[in-house]
Amino acid sequence: MPAALIPHSIVALIFYALWAIALVLMIAADRVLLVLKGEAKPTSFTSGAPHGTESYWRINRAHINTCENLPIFGAVVLSGWAAGVETHLFNLLAVIVVCARIVQSIIHISSGSAMAINLRFTAYAVQLVCIVWMAVLILMHAAII
Repeated sequence: MPAALIPHSIVALIFYALWAIALVLMIAADRVLLVLKGEAKPTSFTSGAPHGTESYWRINRAHINTCENLPIFGAVVLSGWAAGVETHLFNLLAVIVVCARIVQSIIHISSGSAMAINLRFTAYAVQLVCIVWMAVLILMHAAII
C-alpha cells in the first residue's frame, strides 16, 4: 500500500509504538551509563521497585504508562481502520492522542511538582477524551449508537 493511502490514524499508532521504544531506549541508556560509571550493578534494577536516579525512575514510569495505554489505543485505531472509519476527525483525534502522550511523558520525565502532575493529568485526560471519541465514531459508523 503506498504511503499516501495509509490513514493518519495508523501512522499515529506506529508513532505511539515508536515512542514506547524511544522511552525504553532511554531506560537502557541510563542503565548502561550507571553500570559503566560503577554506580550500579547489572543486577541492581529490580522490577517494580524504585531504583536508580530520580530521572531514571521517571523515564521508567513514563515508559510503563505508555505501554499500559498502547493496547487500548491500538485496539481503537485498528477497529476504526477495519471498519473503514478513516474520516478527517478520526485521524486527527489519533494524532492528538500521540502528541498528548509525548507531552505527558516529557512532563513526567521532567518533574514531579504539583504543577507538573496537573499538566500530566491534563495531557492524559486529552488522550482519554480523544480515544473515547474515536470509539464513539466507530460505533456510530456501525450504526450501533
